[in-house]
Amino acid sequence: MDLDVFVTAHRAEWDRLDYLLRRGGHLTGAEADELVALYQRTATHLSLIQSSAPDPALTGRLTQLVARARATVTGTRRAGWRDVVTFLTAGFPAAVYRSRHWWIPTAVLSTLLAAVIGWWIGAHPEVQSAIAAPEELRQMTKPGGDYETYYSSHPAASFAAQVWTNNAQAAAMCLALGAFLCVPVIWILFINVLNLGVGIGLMSSAGRLDTFLGLILPHGLLELTAVFVAAGTGLRLGWTVIDPGPQSRRTALAQRGRAAIGMAIGLALVLFVSGVIEAFVTPSGLPTWARITIGVVAELVFLAYVYVLGGRAARAGDIGDVDEADRSAELPSAA
Repeated sequence: MDLDVFVTAHRAEWDRLDYLLRRGGHLTGAEADELVALYQRTATHLSLIQSSAPDPALTGRLTQLVARARATVTGTRRAGWRDVVTFLTAGFPAAVYRSRHWWIPTAVLSTLLAAVIGWWIGAHPEVQSAIAAPEELRQMTKPGGDYETYYSSHPAASFAAQVWTNNAQAAAMCLALGAFLCVPVIWILFINVLNLGVGIGLMSSAGRLDTFLGLILPHGLLELTAVFVAAGTGLRLGWTVIDPGPQSRRTALAQRGRAAIGMAIGLALVLFVSGVIEAFVTPSGLPTWARITIGVVAELVFLAYVYVLGGRAARAGDIGDVDEADRSAELPSAA
């Protein structure tokens, strides 16, 4: 394509579009229709230039022009409570439901790995001695030791805030770093699994695995599920870089990246609930069975939320992305 000839042929249309945009709300009906037609043609021109004869200056001008025109044509919209309700009842659970083929295997494999690590540490005293000195191990695992007092070492409210912040950061990092070919996500997930496996191994070697599980399960079921969802979604995002499927890599990453941002917000709420349980239920004087029951109920409520509301929204076509009107314009592909 001869760029000079193309610019000469269409410059008047671009200038006319710019003029109409500067007039803002003072357009007649015919001029508004003309603006829409010019916006569509200019978007096609931009796509042709990008694919056939990229010119930085011209591409920059037309990109800005198309963005201004799109904002004028589609208008602006303020988010309200209706958007929050839609996000919580459809967008977030649909995104979690759609990514279940990633986070469920992640959860299963991570749990098995934690069990294997726990068995390995519990069955091999030499491994335990490599972790800490015998006196330090006794201090951690004895009745009233570090593993038990950890959950009551700070005031409940501040402990809940600390736990929530740490877990939300880990989940956000899994989601944000997933695009780096999955490697950071695998590392973050491994650290969490390793810590769990060490606890299982040390407490089982001391004959107190039941106490450890009684402390972990009330909040850990929901907490670990949220981490597994974040990790699975991060891995899915990383795989999109490798294999975007039928979409262009840019479009696929944008779509799944926006859904991941929404999931970070939703998972922060889920982790807030698990943090409250960890701060107020885990160290409470309730019987072990009652504390575990609370954790199991919280987990089942979350899974029902994902599979009932999320499944329904996903079958209705919700992909967990923002509304179409709030997405960046996707330019048509040149033939």
